[in-house]
Amino acid sequence: MGQIQSIEELVSLLLRRRWLIILITLAGLLGSVIFAKSRPDVFETAAVIQIEGAQVAEPTAPGAQAQPDGGGAAQILQTIEQRLTTRDALKAVVARHNLFADQPQMTSDEKLVALRTAVTFQAVDSAGGQAFGQGRSISAIIISVRYGDPDTAAELANDFAQGILDQSAAGQRDRADMNVAFFKEEEARIYNQISKLEAEVADYKNANANAMPTLADARRDEIVSLSDDLRQATQDLVGLQGEQAAIAAKPQQRETDKRRLDDIATQIDVLNAQIASINARKADVETALAATPEVERVLAGYDRQLQQLQGQYDNVTQRMAEAETTQRLAERQQSERFTLLDRALSPDYASGGGKKKIAIAGAVASLLGAIALAFLLDLAKPVVRTAAQMQRQLDLEPVVCIPEIRAPKGRVGSAALRLIDDPKRPIFGLPRFAVIAAGVTLALVLTAAVIG
Repeated sequence: MGQIQSIEELVSLLLRRRWLIILITLAGLLGSVIFAKSRPDVFETAAVIQIEGAQVAEPTAPGAQAQPDGGGAAQILQTIEQRLTTRDALKAVVARHNLFADQPQMTSDEKLVALRTAVTFQAVDSAGGQAFGQGRSISAIIISVRYGDPDTAAELANDFAQGILDQSAAGQRDRADMNVAFFKEEEARIYNQISKLEAEVADYKNANANAMPTLADARRDEIVSLSDDLRQATQDLVGLQGEQAAIAAKPQQRETDKRRLDDIATQIDVLNAQIASINARKADVETALAATPEVERVLAGYDRQLQQLQGQYDNVTQRMAEAETTQRLAERQQSERFTLLDRALSPDYASGGGKKKIAIAGAVASLLGAIALAFLLDLAKPVVRTAAQMQRQLDLEPVVCIPEIRAPKGRVGSAALRLIDDPKRPIFGLPRFAVIAAGVTLALVLTAAVIG
């Protein structure tokens, strides 16, 4: 800190630069007062909206946790606030209330920013709190407006409150209608998918009727029966062929032998035809039986798709019934709704504290700036003023200290000036620095009282 390394040296600095500090502080105080007085008054008012719980409990999906009263209002409030503070909505409010008409220099964007800053939406949480995993539950909404005119401030607060009421009611009905329309569309879509898949399954079953898994046991029994018939026919054929060969081997064939050979030939032709037919049928049955596993796999895939679609269809049907119930509640205004609990009134007085704070802050800033300037001036021209400074700066211990001797000023009022300017002379028996500090503090208090 240069020359200032003790409380005594700091006090000495303040006393040496007292007039500079006092003048800068008074100038800053005067400027702060003028600036605070020049600022327009700001009036603040608020409207309160209460969130009433549903008169009839809304249905919830199976396994879902029931939502407490006001649980959905937080999301609704956020959506409505975003809609009310859009550019077009704020432009409509400015035009409707003829805001900032006395400030033609403001641009459209500046008006929108000022209006958006003047309006505040505050949600009041429910007293019961919220359970773990549930959304935020609110019981009321406070719409606060700060504006230069009290009547306009009240009109703005009530306007935004009415906008919340209108959009909340319309929003609930719109959401219910959209939910019903969506679930109806989903129901029709899934139903069409089920019908299309069922038709595809029917076509596939018709194309593979012989290879259906339900006929597998019957096909196996049929193959066994065909094998028995084929074996019997083959045995009969072998017997006839042996008999034919024996008759044909006779040297002398009688007329009866010839008729028997003709009869055997006819029977052999019949047996050959039967054997061929049995073999063809057996081959067809074996082919169908071999295709049965693939058909069973495809049908199992169809069944899984149908079960999945049926589950979706049942879920959508239940959700649509719940949406229709919610829609009826919204139409009858028996669901969660917003009501205007307290309308905004024109405030009688401007919101206090602003001008006082500006004046006091300006005075304190001026005092600190004056002290800092005095310190910089003293630092720019360092002078050894005390024995401690000489010993610290020059490493020399003074032998004697000669005080400053002022020449007499032969002017009128010189005694009064010396009384004020002499740092060692008390005022009214009190230390001069304490009296000056008390005077500055009293001036600040009086200024704040005048502003308030």
